[in-house]
Amino acid sequence: MNFDFALILVLATFVTGVLWLLDTLLFAGGRKSTLLAAEQAAGEELPEDVKETVTRMSWWADFSKSMFPVLAVVLVVRSFLVEPFQIPSGSMLPTLQIGDFILVNKYHYGLRLPVVNAKVVPINDPVRGDVVVFKYPNDPAVNYIKRVVGLPGDIIRYKDKVIYVNGEPQVQDLLAQLPPRAPEILLYNEKLGDVAHEIYTDIKAPNRSGEWTVPKGQYFVMGDNRDNSNDSRYWGFVPDELLVGKAFAVWMHWPTFFSVPDVTAMRAIR
Repeated sequence: MNFDFALILVLATFVTGVLWLLDTLLFAGGRKSTLLAAEQAAGEELPEDVKETVTRMSWWADFSKSMFPVLAVVLVVRSFLVEPFQIPSGSMLPTLQIGDFILVNKYHYGLRLPVVNAKVVPINDPVRGDVVVFKYPNDPAVNYIKRVVGLPGDIIRYKDKVIYVNGEPQVQDLLAQLPPRAPEILLYNEKLGDVAHEIYTDIKAPNRSGEWTVPKGQYFVMGDNRDNSNDSRYWGFVPDELLVGKAFAVWMHWPTFFSVPDVTAMRAIR
């Protein structure tokens, strides 16, 4: 089951804020009046412990007052600044490992409203080579992460495990054969636009060919683990409105719940 954490966070922030405001407008004055009446009846200022008892909030008001500022800060940071994600699969190997915790810049491609993801302030457009998090077009409740290969208007061709952008092959330099004595995986350094990064190709995997023209307002994305990635070659393009943000750093590696997290794994994503 996929939980919409953004929706839950928005609702929790709204409810606690309304309850806190309700207490402030309707009940806080009554507590002050009760305290004033008690002090007038006593003819002196009451002790602090008695004041605290007389003016004590109800449990729901006290909880809302404590939680609303925390939830509001988390909502703003998570919706407009930075959001953490964990990598669940190997589709972005060798760039991202299974269990990597990444940070995603939420405002790089424009400020968007939480939940509905509508862009309200445009800032940057994705460029070729960016690693992006987006909502999977076939199930927007699921987040995917891939690398931008094709921009609007580009003609993308994939042949013999080489990317062609508008007829130009993207440079691949062989770095290693893994394992060396009986290679199954080839490690390449690939250059997409101005971005150099590493990719894997599987020697035994069949060559998949195809050609796609990227529509306006959409992007063609691929995983760095080329023969083990469910990407635009299979399900199509990513509309701009489904972009979540740009991945820019790994801040921790934690492959399983029972393992020890590696906080020394922090590095930039390229």
